Amino acid sequence: PLETLGQKHEGSHHNKPVKTVDSSALCPQKQENPFIFFRQTEIISYRGYPAEEYNVETEDGYILTIQRIPHGKENENDTGPKPVVFLQHGLLADASNWITNMANNSLGFILADAGYDVWMGNSRGNTWSKQHKTLSVKQKEFWAFSYDEMAKYDLPAVINFIVQKTGQEQVYYVGHSQGTTIAFIAFSTMPQLARRIKLYFALAPVASPKHVKSPLAKLRLFSDTTIKILFGNKEFLPHTYFGEVISAEICSCPISEYVCSNVMFILTGFDPSNLNMSRVDVYAAHAPAGTSVQNMIHWKQSIQSGVLKAYDGGRKYNMAHYNQTIPLIYNVADMKVPTAVWSGENDWLATPTDVNFLLPEIRNLIYNKRIHNWNHLDFLWGLDAPELMYKEIINLMKKYP
Repeated sequence: PLETLGQKHEGSHHNKPVKTVDSSALCPQKQENPFIFFRQTEIISYRGYPAEEYNVETEDGYILTIQRIPHGKENENDTGPKPVVFLQHGLLADASNWITNMANNSLGFILADAGYDVWMGNSRGNTWSKQHKTLSVKQKEFWAFSYDEMAKYDLPAVINFIVQKTGQEQVYYVGHSQGTTIAFIAFSTMPQLARRIKLYFALAPVASPKHVKSPLAKLRLFSDTTIKILFGNKEFLPHTYFGEVISAEICSCPISEYVCSNVMFILTGFDPSNLNMSRVDVYAAHAPAGTSVQNMIHWKQSIQSGVLKAYDGGRKYNMAHYNQTIPLIYNVADMKVPTAVWSGENDWLATPTDVNFLLPEIRNLIYNKRIHNWNHLDFLWGLDAPELMYKEIINLMKKYP
């Protein structure tokens, strides 16, 4: 029942039971979608799949909540070890990206039904990873991180946890957007971690976003100090209960769901014909899921330079963190993991130009496909994603067991 959905779980962002929202006054012909208020584990269970949730502690004290679909509907009696897949979301997103579509159109469920043990990560600072051993989210020290730390601490902690829990020595890694950025950094700088990756699937890969067309590119016009003045030095675009209510009230209505979808498209590129418009309210309810202002400054620096390098905190910061006055530069060519790439012709964030610069740097590129008309979100929610990409992902997994 809906009234019990918001009860507090460990790692939950809700502190009291969720009240349902009556949007009938605005939109009498549409029923409210309960997925708006569901946690990831509730979405998984509602679809009839087994759901598990774990807390993973990083070396620097952050506590990340990760979700798992241990098997599919059809293979529930198969209790033996299964090949493991880890799915990592992008910027301002969370693990729900992989399961918010219908079950036959969501990569998380499709992989589970194909016989895989599916794990989904949540980067530090998002809705589900706001805990720390000693720091509070009210302290600016909690938010002193960017995708550098996600690569250096989050990824090793989660991958090692999964390996230990499942007994599998290697996992398949699927990253979208920022989920590819942290993989390029981690797999090129930590050979021991890279050896745990059987195959790396890079969806809408972002390494050196020099040619971003999205309004996010406007960040390059601001200094680091100006961004901190505008947004503070803690959280950036957090997930809120108010956002869920807005999604239930406004985005659920056919009249306004196009407005909600266009807000997303403005950031990522337009492809409305390939989106399930009846689920826009669900997408909007779970995103944005928040990150740190420092992470956004790091992205701004990356767009300015067009180089995959560490966060530039100034001379003093850099000496303390890198033992040199300028930030470290990461070399994708140092990565040996077998890699398959899918990109979109109409992607405003992982632009074709930037992907063209990246591809020659990937030394072990086993597959590359660019999909006409696809934008940055089609990799997650495109109606034709199962046909154009998900089937290929599973075929490659079978080819590289």
